[in-house]
Amino acid sequence: MTNQSPFGGRASALYPVLPKGEVLATYETYNEAQLAVDVLAKSDFPVKQLSIVGNDLKTVERVTGKLTWSRVALAGAASGAWLGVFFGLLFFIFSPDGAGLPLVIAAVLMGAGFGMLFGLVSYALNRRRKDFTSTMQVIAGNYQVIVDVELLNRARNLLAGHGEPAGAPAPHPSDPPRSLPQPLPPADAPEPPTDAPTTPPAYGETGPADPTR
Repeated sequence: MTNQSPFGGRASALYPVLPKGEVLATYETYNEAQLAVDVLAKSDFPVKQLSIVGNDLKTVERVTGKLTWSRVALAGAASGAWLGVFFGLLFFIFSPDGAGLPLVIAAVLMGAGFGMLFGLVSYALNRRRKDFTSTMQVIAGNYQVIVDVELLNRARNLLAGHGEPAGAPAPHPSDPPRSLPQPLPPADAPEPPTDAPTTPPAYGETGPADPTR
Protein backbone atom coordinates (compact mmCIF):
# COMPACT_ATOMS: atom_id res chain seq x y z
CA MET A 1 0.00 0.00 0.00
CA THR A 2 1.43 3.35 -1.06
CA ASN A 3 0.44 6.76 0.21
CA GLN A 4 -0.51 9.30 -2.44
CA SER A 5 0.52 12.93 -2.07
CA PRO A 6 -2.03 15.74 -2.58
CA PHE A 7 -0.36 16.61 -5.90
CA GLY A 8 -0.99 13.18 -7.41
CA GLY A 9 2.51 11.74 -6.93
CA ARG A 10 3.81 9.23 -4.47
CA ALA A 11 4.76 10.45 -1.04
CA SER A 12 8.13 8.69 -1.37
CA ALA A 13 9.06 11.15 -4.10
CA LEU A 14 9.23 13.86 -1.43
CA TYR A 15 11.99 11.94 0.36
CA PRO A 16 14.69 11.14 -2.23
CA VAL A 17 16.89 8.13 -1.60
CA LEU A 18 20.03 6.87 -3.30
CA PRO A 19 19.37 4.53 -6.26
CA LYS A 20 20.06 0.85 -5.81
CA GLY A 21 22.17 -1.13 -8.24
CA GLU A 22 25.71 -1.67 -9.43
CA VAL A 23 28.22 0.89 -10.64
CA LEU A 24 28.39 0.70 -14.43
CA ALA A 25 31.16 3.28 -14.89
CA THR A 26 32.75 6.26 -13.13
CA TYR A 27 33.51 9.54 -14.90
CA GLU A 28 35.26 12.73 -13.89
CA THR A 29 32.73 15.11 -15.49
CA TYR A 30 28.97 15.13 -15.84
CA ASN A 31 29.20 15.47 -19.62
CA GLU A 32 31.01 12.14 -19.88
CA ALA A 33 28.37 10.41 -17.74
CA GLN A 34 25.61 11.99 -19.83
CA LEU A 35 27.30 10.82 -23.03
CA ALA A 36 27.38 7.24 -21.73
CA VAL A 37 23.64 7.38 -21.00
CA ASP A 38 23.02 8.79 -24.49
CA VAL A 39 24.90 5.85 -26.02
CA LEU A 40 22.73 3.38 -24.12
CA ALA A 41 19.56 5.27 -25.06
CA LYS A 42 20.44 5.07 -28.77
CA SER A 43 20.93 1.28 -28.37
CA ASP A 44 17.33 0.81 -27.13
CA PHE A 45 18.49 0.20 -23.58
CA PRO A 46 15.86 0.73 -20.81
CA VAL A 47 17.32 4.00 -19.56
CA LYS A 48 14.72 4.19 -16.80
CA GLN A 49 16.91 1.73 -14.92
CA LEU A 50 19.88 4.14 -14.97
CA SER A 51 20.88 6.86 -12.54
CA ILE A 52 23.74 9.37 -12.40
CA VAL A 53 25.13 9.90 -8.91
CA GLY A 54 27.57 12.71 -8.10
CA ASN A 55 30.02 12.07 -5.26
CA ASP A 56 32.09 14.47 -3.15
CA LEU A 57 29.93 17.52 -3.83
CA LYS A 58 31.69 20.88 -3.56
CA THR A 59 30.42 24.44 -3.80
CA VAL A 60 32.50 26.58 -6.16
CA GLU A 61 32.11 30.37 -6.31
CA ARG A 62 33.77 31.91 -9.34
CA VAL A 63 34.58 35.61 -9.07
CA THR A 64 33.61 37.44 -12.27
CA GLY A 65 34.60 41.01 -11.43
CA LYS A 66 34.66 43.89 -8.96
CA LEU A 67 31.60 45.93 -8.11
CA THR A 68 31.71 49.70 -8.67
CA TRP A 69 29.10 52.42 -8.49
CA SER A 70 28.99 52.81 -12.26
CA ARG A 71 28.71 49.07 -12.85
CA VAL A 72 25.90 48.72 -10.31
CA ALA A 73 24.03 51.69 -11.81
CA LEU A 74 24.35 50.30 -15.34
CA ALA A 75 23.18 46.82 -14.33
CA GLY A 76 20.22 48.22 -12.40
CA ALA A 77 19.20 50.46 -15.31
CA ALA A 78 19.36 47.55 -17.76
CA SER A 79 17.19 45.26 -15.61
CA GLY A 80 14.73 48.06 -14.94
CA ALA A 81 14.53 48.94 -18.64
CA TRP A 82 13.52 45.37 -19.48
CA LEU A 83 10.77 45.56 -16.90
CA GLY A 84 9.65 48.89 -18.38
CA VAL A 85 9.48 47.37 -21.87
CA PHE A 86 7.24 44.63 -20.55
CA PHE A 87 4.76 46.97 -18.87
CA GLY A 88 4.91 49.42 -21.77
CA LEU A 89 3.93 46.72 -24.25
CA LEU A 90 1.08 45.64 -21.99
CA PHE A 91 -0.29 49.20 -21.90
CA PHE A 92 0.20 49.49 -25.66
CA ILE A 93 -1.74 46.29 -26.40
CA PHE A 94 -4.58 46.57 -23.90
CA SER A 95 -5.01 50.36 -23.78
CA PRO A 96 -8.56 51.31 -24.94
CA ASP A 97 -7.51 54.66 -26.47
CA GLY A 98 -4.63 53.11 -28.45
CA ALA A 99 -1.60 54.48 -26.64
CA GLY A 100 1.32 54.88 -28.99
CA LEU A 101 5.08 54.59 -28.90
CA PRO A 102 5.65 57.53 -26.50
CA LEU A 103 3.98 55.57 -23.71
CA VAL A 104 6.31 52.62 -24.28
CA ILE A 105 9.38 54.89 -24.24
CA ALA A 106 8.18 56.55 -21.05
CA ALA A 107 7.70 53.14 -19.41
CA VAL A 108 11.24 52.12 -20.40
CA LEU A 109 12.74 55.31 -18.97
CA MET A 110 10.79 54.98 -15.74
CA GLY A 111 11.82 51.34 -15.37
CA ALA A 112 15.47 52.18 -15.99
CA GLY A 113 15.35 54.94 -13.39
CA PHE A 114 13.76 52.79 -10.71
CA GLY A 115 16.14 49.92 -11.50
CA MET A 116 19.17 52.16 -11.19
CA LEU A 117 17.93 53.59 -7.90
CA PHE A 118 17.21 50.15 -6.46
CA GLY A 119 20.64 48.83 -7.52
CA LEU A 120 22.51 51.73 -5.95
CA VAL A 121 20.60 51.44 -2.68
CA SER A 122 21.25 47.69 -2.49
CA TYR A 123 24.94 48.17 -3.23
CA ALA A 124 25.24 50.83 -0.53
CA LEU A 125 23.72 48.48 2.05
CA ASN A 126 25.74 45.36 1.09
CA ARG A 127 29.01 47.02 0.06
CA ARG A 128 30.96 46.00 3.15
CA ARG A 129 29.88 42.35 2.96
CA LYS A 130 30.42 41.68 -0.75
CA ASP A 131 32.23 44.04 -3.09
CA PHE A 132 32.50 41.72 -6.12
CA THR A 133 30.31 39.75 -8.53
CA SER A 134 30.40 35.97 -8.70
CA THR A 135 28.57 32.86 -9.85
CA MET A 136 27.85 29.87 -7.62
CA GLN A 137 28.18 26.27 -8.82
CA VAL A 138 27.86 22.83 -7.22
CA ILE A 139 30.43 20.40 -8.68
CA ALA A 140 30.96 16.73 -7.85
CA GLY A 141 34.34 15.05 -7.62
CA ASN A 142 33.17 12.18 -9.85
CA TYR A 143 29.97 10.89 -11.40
CA GLN A 144 28.87 7.26 -11.29
CA VAL A 145 26.32 5.65 -13.61
CA ILE A 146 24.21 3.20 -11.59
CA VAL A 147 22.26 0.38 -13.26
CA ASP A 148 20.18 -2.56 -12.06
CA VAL A 149 22.09 -5.76 -11.41
CA GLU A 150 20.10 -7.70 -14.02
CA LEU A 151 21.12 -5.27 -16.78
CA LEU A 152 24.75 -4.73 -15.77
CA ASN A 153 26.37 -7.08 -18.30
CA ARG A 154 24.18 -5.86 -21.15
CA ALA A 155 25.01 -2.23 -20.40
CA ARG A 156 28.74 -2.95 -20.26
CA ASN A 157 28.61 -4.76 -23.60
CA LEU A 158 26.77 -1.87 -25.21
CA LEU A 159 29.26 0.66 -23.91
CA ALA A 160 32.12 -1.51 -25.13
CA GLY A 161 30.57 -1.71 -28.59
CA HIS A 162 29.74 -5.45 -28.43
CA GLY A 163 26.00 -5.23 -27.91
CA GLU A 164 23.55 -7.62 -29.56
CA PRO A 165 22.08 -6.55 -32.92
CA ALA A 166 18.77 -4.75 -32.75
CA GLY A 167 16.88 -7.51 -34.59
CA ALA A 168 18.50 -10.54 -32.95
CA PRO A 169 15.94 -12.52 -30.92
CA ALA A 170 16.81 -13.59 -27.42
CA PRO A 171 17.55 -17.35 -27.08
CA HIS A 172 14.80 -19.47 -25.55
CA PRO A 173 15.67 -21.72 -22.57
CA SER A 174 14.50 -24.81 -24.52
CA ASP A 175 16.72 -24.07 -27.53
CA PRO A 176 19.87 -26.22 -27.91
CA PRO A 177 23.15 -24.47 -27.19
CA ARG A 178 24.76 -22.76 -30.12
CA SER A 179 27.96 -24.36 -31.45
CA LEU A 180 31.09 -22.31 -31.11
CA PRO A 181 33.14 -21.54 -34.25
CA GLN A 182 36.06 -23.91 -34.81
CA PRO A 183 39.51 -22.29 -34.55
CA LEU A 184 41.56 -22.05 -37.73
CA PRO A 185 44.74 -24.18 -37.96
CA PRO A 186 48.06 -22.33 -37.80
CA ALA A 187 49.68 -21.29 -41.05
CA ASP A 188 52.78 -23.52 -40.56
CA ALA A 189 50.79 -26.69 -39.76
CA PRO A 190 51.48 -29.65 -42.15
CA GLU A 191 48.72 -30.45 -44.58
CA PRO A 192 46.87 -33.70 -43.96
CA PRO A 193 47.55 -36.53 -46.49
CA THR A 194 45.12 -36.54 -49.40
CA ASP A 195 45.52 -40.21 -50.37
CA ALA A 196 42.89 -42.39 -48.76
CA PRO A 197 44.16 -45.67 -47.22
CA THR A 198 43.83 -48.60 -49.58
CA THR A 199 42.58 -52.04 -48.65
CA PRO A 200 44.91 -55.02 -49.13
CA PRO A 201 44.41 -56.87 -52.47
CA ALA A 202 42.40 -60.03 -52.54
CA TYR A 203 43.99 -63.42 -52.96
CA GLY A 204 45.38 -63.81 -56.49
CA GLU A 205 45.25 -60.07 -57.34
CA THR A 206 48.27 -57.86 -57.78
CA GLY A 207 48.51 -54.72 -55.62
CA PRO A 208 49.43 -51.22 -56.80
CA ALA A 209 53.02 -50.62 -57.68
CA ASP A 210 55.16 -48.98 -55.05
CA PRO A 211 56.32 -45.59 -56.44
CA THR A 212 59.44 -45.68 -54.25
CA ARG A 213 60.82 -48.68 -56.03
